[in-house]
Amino acid sequence: MPAKRFTENQIRPAGRLVEILLSLDRAPLVEPRRAEFRVVGTCRHFAVLACALLRSRGIPSRVRCGFATYFQPGQALDHWIVEYQDGDRGRWVRIDPEILGGDVLEHPDDLRPGEFLDAAEAWRAYRRGDVDATVFGVHGTENFGPAEIRGNLVRDLASVNKTEMLPWDEWGRMTEAYAYETGPDYDELLDAVAAALVAEDLPAATALYRGRSELTVPQRLLHPGA
Repeated sequence: MPAKRFTENQIRPAGRLVEILLSLDRAPLVEPRRAEFRVVGTCRHFAVLACALLRSRGIPSRVRCGFATYFQPGQALDHWIVEYQDGDRGRWVRIDPEILGGDVLEHPDDLRPGEFLDAAEAWRAYRRGDVDATVFGVHGTENFGPAEIRGNLVRDLASVNKTEMLPWDEWGRMTEAYAYETGPDYDELLDAVAAALVAEDLPAATALYRGRSELTVPQRLLHPGA
């Protein structure tokens, strides 16, 4: 595949993903495509596009950033999935669109508890001492530990606020946190974020996202060409 194609993994909007896909092959989205006629992306791109398709059908949906425990034994790996609101069952159902139709799990259309931890769940478990943070990180890298949970928690907050960023986007104090240069005040702020997300207190999560500059995604990332 030409090297220039790999820049597609930098695309943020779902609409742009569809535009690129249709420029490669005008067939309807429901038709399978050979690899060279697909968009180059990450688990985040699978999740964002799936979420957009669900929302287009009027199904309340959201992208979650966190960690999957089903790819490598003993590891919780950086990953993005989709949740949709199932009114009949009264709960959010978790789907991993990247592995639908595969053999990684028997039920990627309804992930079981513990198979995926959103970043808020991971942070709370870490703060309680229930998990070993050194197993949380990015596959194929040395990036494991509490800093990875901190970063994903900020991304998860943005995502729940319908601002689904790229896995490597950093803003606010995230770069500082990855370098372990933040202190107790930042962790206490993340405690408040995680508590709001786990409790499904969306007004509180939105107030934190919009009211704290270190949590709000800056315009330079949302509109890099402006």
